[in-house]
Amino acid sequence: MAAGVSPPTPTLPGAIDWSAPWLAPWRARGQPVAQQVQGGSPVGQALQAAVPGAAPVVFAAQSELPDGTAYEQYIWDTRRVPTRDNLHDFFNGLVWLHFPHTKRRLNQLQAQAIAADGVQAVRGPLRDALTVFDENGALLQAPDALWDALNARDWQRLFIDLRPLWGQARLVLFGHALLEKLVFPRKPMVAHVFKAPIAIESIANVDVWLAGAVEATAWATKPFTPLPVLGVPGWWPANEAPGFYADAQVFRPLRAASFS
Repeated sequence: MAAGVSPPTPTLPGAIDWSAPWLAPWRARGQPVAQQVQGGSPVGQALQAAVPGAAPVVFAAQSELPDGTAYEQYIWDTRRVPTRDNLHDFFNGLVWLHFPHTKRRLNQLQAQAIAADGVQAVRGPLRDALTVFDENGALLQAPDALWDALNARDWQRLFIDLRPLWGQARLVLFGHALLEKLVFPRKPMVAHVFKAPIAIESIANVDVWLAGAVEATAWATKPFTPLPVLGVPGWWPANEAPGFYADAQVFRPLRAASFS
């Protein structure tokens, strides 16, 4: 895609390439839901059909959200998730299906903050951090050497010198806005990464662990690290090219690093 040209914004899941490496954890459940939507089902209805019996929420039409009611407060009070017919809410629903405990915990903390402070023009530190992760977060399970290089923003070491170590790592996307953006992948896309134990294998167990790790005081400081996701070995053919990681506008040194 040419520089400066915005990608198209699809409203339904027909544009999703389910063979993309970052969608591997989502494909088995997500592709059938997408097919239902392509067949004419509303997104909420298609998601609801995929809900296991013990799910913590119900997917409802966006029209159920009363005027003037905060979205997060409504979900906490009713256990119903207002859902629009677009990609953003499609991926949000898939995250609820895969990470129900964590999504419920994020929702709980959002609702508590709203109850305490109301809906402000600018979110407080905790609500801001929760929203950042909910929209753009990811979990990285990786050997310490990779984490050391990532924290130092030593991209050469992280992606080239230690490239074989990525065979022992797993990056699982969590943010539904990030998943939506990656329908049309672009090099500058950055995830806000949280460290997860490498020994936890199943997504269900990662979900339980993460729900317990979301703690209000610590998370208000945004304990995340920026990671350009298309730099992950095996995720994008372009990162095999010489000089891919030399782009300092994407792979920023530590002194200039900031979340995108």
